[in-house]
Amino acid sequence: MRSLKQVARQLKQDTYAVYLASIDRRVPWYARVLAGLTVAYACSPIDLIPDFIPILGYLDDLLIVPLGIWLVLKLIPPEVLAECREKAAAEIARDKLTNRTAAAVIVAIWIGLGILAAMWLKQILKL
Repeated sequence: MRSLKQVARQLKQDTYAVYLASIDRRVPWYARVLAGLTVAYACSPIDLIPDFIPILGYLDDLLIVPLGIWLVLKLIPPEVLAECREKAAAEIARDKLTNRTAAAVIVAIWIGLGILAAMWLKQILKL
């Protein structure tokens, strides 16, 4: 049985593959529309049921997004789907290094701001 982390990784890859399929002209128009709506909902901060509502808030994310992706994957021609999944896997693998680099830069900026704030407070407290 696959771990939850593997399922989440596959869902992320499939979501990106669905996005790639939504802009591919070889995919039927109705599948592209559904793919676009599914990816937009998956990336949107606005949910049908707000996340602050206990249990129900996450239920729409756990049901709507996977069901939408599953349906779109069934509508995409197999050769296009295989190509989109390949591209998605390569892009996600390449972005891991970029994400770590961006995280390191952000942490460095926060540390620098913290040092500047400490120096500023020191100056104020001396007065």
